[in-house]
Amino acid sequence: MFGNKDKSFENIKDAETVIGPAIKVKGNFHGKGNIIIEGSLEGSIKTDSSLLIGEKAIVKADIKAKEAVINGSVNGNINIDKDLSLGKTASVKGDVICAQISISQGAKINGTFSMHDTNDEKTKKDDTATAPDKNNSK
Repeated sequence: MFGNKDKSFENIKDAETVIGPAIKVKGNFHGKGNIIIEGSLEGSIKTDSSLLIGEKAIVKADIKAKEAVINGSVNGNINIDKDLSLGKTASVKGDVICAQISISQGAKINGTFSMHDTNDEKTKKDDTATAPDKNNSK
C-alpha cells in the first residue's frame, strides 16, 4: 500500500488527490487513484486504490477503497476490499468491513466489525458454474 511498509506515505507524487491540513471540504470523492486526507472532509470517499487519512484529519464520510491506512478520526462506515491499517491515533465511529486488518495499540473503534474473504466473488462465480443441474437429477 502506497509502496511503503511503515504505513506512512512519503511519496506524495503517487497520490491522485491530496486534501491538505488547512483544507475543509464537503462533497463526494470518486476516483481510481490514491487519496491522501490531512484536513477535513464531509461527504463520501470511493477509490479503486489506496486511501491515507492523516493523524489530524477529520473525516465524516462513508469510505470505500481497495486499501486504507487510517491515523485520524473517521465518523462513517468503512468498506475496504483488502488491507485496513488503523494507527495508534485512529478513531473510528462506524461499521467496518475488510479482508485483513492491522490495529495498533491505542486505536479506537466504535461500531460493528466484519471480515470478508478477498475471494468471495470468485468463489460465488465458481460455485454457480459447478453447481449440478437439479432438473436433470433423478
